[in-house]
Amino acid sequence: MILVIAVIRMSLAQDSLSITLENVKYPYPVQFLPLKIEGQDVRMAYMDVKPAGVANGRVVILFHGKNFGGYYWTNVIKALTARGYRVIVPDQIGFGKSSKPFIHYSFHQFARNNHQLLDSLGIKKVTVLGHSMGGMLATRFTLMYPEMVEKLLLEDPIGLEDYRTFVPYTSAEQDYQTELKTTYQSVKKYYQTSYFTQWKPQYDELVRIGAGVTGSADFPRYAKVAALTFEMIYEQPVCYEFGLIKVPTVLFIGKQDKTIVGKALLKPEVQAQHGQYAILGPETAKKIPGCKLIEFDNCGHIPHWEVPELFLKALVDNL
Repeated sequence: MILVIAVIRMSLAQDSLSITLENVKYPYPVQFLPLKIEGQDVRMAYMDVKPAGVANGRVVILFHGKNFGGYYWTNVIKALTARGYRVIVPDQIGFGKSSKPFIHYSFHQFARNNHQLLDSLGIKKVTVLGHSMGGMLATRFTLMYPEMVEKLLLEDPIGLEDYRTFVPYTSAEQDYQTELKTTYQSVKKYYQTSYFTQWKPQYDELVRIGAGVTGSADFPRYAKVAALTFEMIYEQPVCYEFGLIKVPTVLFIGKQDKTIVGKALLKPEVQAQHGQYAILGPETAKKIPGCKLIEFDNCGHIPHWEVPELFLKALVDNL
């Protein structure tokens, strides 16, 4: 009986998060920027972390991936602030602690939101680091506002290939119905098979947050937004514009990364032909003028979690 009660309590703990993560503690104080998008009043959450020591006068902004928020950047923030950087860490609209409106999601709108955030903070120049979906956003931001970007850093960005050319189309409604089926077990399995080469206990915290929202009464709204942002990624490629980037760029790649957006829709033989970052990384680096490529062996989709020491050294060395 005691074991059963413990299991029930553990299950409830896994399913107790709100869709704006009010009950998830972020590593630094969170502030909110009010925005109006498509006639809706929304709030964009962000952390503005000051240098831990002597300020060097430079700013880094961190763009998270699709299944994450600002909470997973802790070690990167600490490494940067320790070296005098001011670090801005937004949760994009639709993610993390930010509002979850029903709008037309676009990387252009995200870029504009972040430009507005930086303006509100009086910041004129930034280094941009984008991971996964955040890499697509970082690319769009750099293309739209090249005068603001000192350097572009891409950590295992998705969108290195055009998913429309080989992933079958599904409607937002179909994606919504799929998202509604999300469970703790399905999230953990996805993270285990898609993000890391070898599972470690500390990764369970990512699953706890990623799956915790499924127990919220508002989870249908979260699922709808997840479907709309999947549609955004699918329909708004950036891979054809890498040659237009005009700022110094560094591409960080986990060589065992095999991420494909919509992978579950593909037959195994098609999966094997795509998402091969050991190939996509060098190919993409050649498309971006003057791009530097840094690769990590025995590493999947999230280098700053899987090989943190190697990643942080490479990051700091290339700032």
